[in-house]
Amino acid sequence: MPDPQVTTVPALPPVGAAECRPSGLAAELRVLILRSARRLRAEHTAGITDAQYAVLAVLSVHGPLTPGDLAEREGVQPPSMTRTVAALTEQGLVERTANPEDRRQVRVTLTDAGRAVVRETRRRRDAWLARRLADLTPAEREVVAQATAILTRIVAR
Repeated sequence: MPDPQVTTVPALPPVGAAECRPSGLAAELRVLILRSARRLRAEHTAGITDAQYAVLAVLSVHGPLTPGDLAEREGVQPPSMTRTVAALTEQGLVERTANPEDRRQVRVTLTDAGRAVVRETRRRRDAWLARRLADLTPAEREVVAQATAILTRIVAR
């Protein structure tokens, strides 16, 4: 009788040697990650762009930042960030306040409405992914959990 404490991994389709080489696996994984990210980004609160949501998400994690700090974190030029912050300000999702460390600068801060957009977008994205995971068998979800741990190690390096 099998031990109930032992988790067995489901039989996966056989993989050829070519698919297991780092270069081949990297190409497949890259495409899959990009498609997954694109699909998850589609689950957002209407009315804001991906770039605008990215700014809201950064502010929700790191707190108030200067537009220059936001531009650096997002890898965009300061004029682009200025336009993004202006659009978010116009929508009432962020506000500009005086920087207490340097009164010549401003800091961008999330408003309550901005925090609500971040919460709702995260909820929608988590719900979409949870529905997809619910379609898997428990054994398949175990494989995904193992893969998640491995991917975490990959990106931490």
